[in-house]
Amino acid sequence: MKRLAIAVVMVHLGIAAVYAHEKPVKMTFSGTSENSANNLQQPDTRNDEDNFAGKGTLGSFTLRNVRAIANSPSPSGTCPGPNQVYVSEPAGGGVFRFQDGSLLKVNLTQALDCIDFVAQEAHCTLTFQITGGTDRFKDASGVLTLTETVVPVLVDASKIPLFFAATGEITGTVSGVAMEEEREGERE
Repeated sequence: MKRLAIAVVMVHLGIAAVYAHEKPVKMTFSGTSENSANNLQQPDTRNDEDNFAGKGTLGSFTLRNVRAIANSPSPSGTCPGPNQVYVSEPAGGGVFRFQDGSLLKVNLTQALDCIDFVAQEAHCTLTFQITGGTDRFKDASGVLTLTETVVPVLVDASKIPLFFAATGEITGTVSGVAMEEEREGERE
């Protein structure tokens, strides 16, 4: 009986370890960014929507992300260049959709946009908290960091940029993701 109890505990701990295992993530992406019709109701902000596609550790994906971006620059010493201004992003979130149909949900927890008006590009770093998902990401948690370079593609008659091209990378760790072998077993 004692051996059976030990075996049950070992199996239980083994299963917990499979789901609790942190998986390092590295993904690259490209796509577009533009003003969004969504309104996150954040004071003195406009809303932006990103539509990205990429591939990496977790497979091929698309990411749709909506975020509130401050209308005015904020004082900050965090931007490295002399021609850069800092713009905050107080709220946002998104959904990754992977090739297998699994969804991974994220909420924006921190953002740093350094806009260089002379070079006509922005360097942005967004930190996302994973809040679960569907299928293999049902119990997912962790933190992802998105770094991107954004350049204007289309401006209006007043020379205000409206549509942007973006490239970048997403890194971090994800816990609670079902391993590939388990997912294959579920399909049978």
